[in-house]
Amino acid sequence: MKNFKRVYFFSLLLCFILAVGFTLAQAQDVPDVGPHPPTPRPKMESHIGNITGHSDTPQAHSDYRRYCAGCHGDLGDGNGENAVWLDPKPRNFTLATFKCRSTPTGTLPTDEDLFNTVARGLTNSNMPIWNTFTKQQRADLVAYIKTFSPRWGKEKPGDPIKIPAEPPVTMESISHGKALFTKLECWKCHGPQGKGDGPSAATLTDSQDQPIRPYNFAAGKDDSRFKCGSTNQDIYKIFMTGVDGTPMPSFADTISQSDAWDLVHFLRTLQVNRHSRENDVLKAAGGTIPPYVEKPSAAPASPSGNGAAGGGN
Repeated sequence: MKNFKRVYFFSLLLCFILAVGFTLAQAQDVPDVGPHPPTPRPKMESHIGNITGHSDTPQAHSDYRRYCAGCHGDLGDGNGENAVWLDPKPRNFTLATFKCRSTPTGTLPTDEDLFNTVARGLTNSNMPIWNTFTKQQRADLVAYIKTFSPRWGKEKPGDPIKIPAEPPVTMESISHGKALFTKLECWKCHGPQGKGDGPSAATLTDSQDQPIRPYNFAAGKDDSRFKCGSTNQDIYKIFMTGVDGTPMPSFADTISQSDAWDLVHFLRTLQVNRHSRENDVLKAAGGTIPPYVEKPSAAPASPSGNGAAGGGN
């Protein structure tokens, strides 16, 4: 009888535990239905010179909704109503990965980088030049863009790279740049003549698996721009910072500063329809780039006072 009562008691206890567990499991599966208040957007600032931008101004919200949300989306995720028709796709601000920066690869851009991008636009894309904004409007928009990613609250922008003075354009510089273009396999994407038709070009995708085309240098004319600017300094910066979110890496750990300038000078010669110092130098040399001859390294000086090898005093 006692054993029966004990079994009966533990059976009831087990049923009670199972019932409670089942109820809790059901409660966890039931969503919190009904409208939810929107998550408050963090307040951010931008600092460009003596201008301070604020994300929480009515003007910043209005400008983003009017000029940016159609492509970049209300949530900044690049899924605006126009995005489906665009190629390349709009930037996803929630990832805080930006192509045009003065900072090392993998780091956040400076406020000034974003400020300049808004004004300059991005060539070969649907991002236009927004030079109708006042500087304050641009600064406020930069601050507003920063509200979409938590990275801005956890990380600081990288330190801008230092761009050394550009050396003179010479045939030796152009020739060395050509050798580097081959050695670093730039031609695999950009093509042997820089037409963006290298053997890897058709296979390239960006960090969100969207197809991406290499830059076509040969199509450049006097008014041509690169993705992140138009000057030789801008090209140098691209080599040393990379174009984050794309297959274009940073070469900061691969080439020297002088190597980067030689590459800049050679790439300008691929813009055959553009008037430039590089093309003037090439034309004066007959239009053909000679093979680069590696300079012999200086032999170490022999210690003074020693006689012939193996000898001694």
